[in-house]
Amino acid sequence: MISTRGRYALRVMIDIATNQKDGYVPMKDVALRQGLSLKYLEQILPPLTKNGLLVGIQGKGGGYRLTREPKDYHMSEVLNLTEKDLAPVGCLKEGAPACERKGLCKTIAFWEGMDKVIKDYLESYTLADFL
Repeated sequence: MISTRGRYALRVMIDIATNQKDGYVPMKDVALRQGLSLKYLEQILPPLTKNGLLVGIQGKGGGYRLTREPKDYHMSEVLNLTEKDLAPVGCLKEGAPACERKGLCKTIAFWEGMDKVIKDYLESYTLADFL
């Protein structure tokens, strides 16, 4: 399940992409438009800026902007930064220890297929698709 953190991160990215034509987008404006807590948004922004999806400046005229064109942001990129893991089962999580039952598991192909469908789906959407 995608957490509120992931859902809000997508909303923030879409809002910034929509409104950055006038310069940097203040987070207080995003919070008002999206009906979100500014305090919670301040927790979502660090991984997005640290990983180069957004750039921010403080002070008068400050706020956030995308670092690339909206078509160059895949939804998978945003969710991978804000969610712990999107794997459908624990044995497919990144860094999970090798499952001792994998050779006997009758459902592993099903879970691997589901994982691939999720990843492919998230890769198929960009921010531009929401503008």
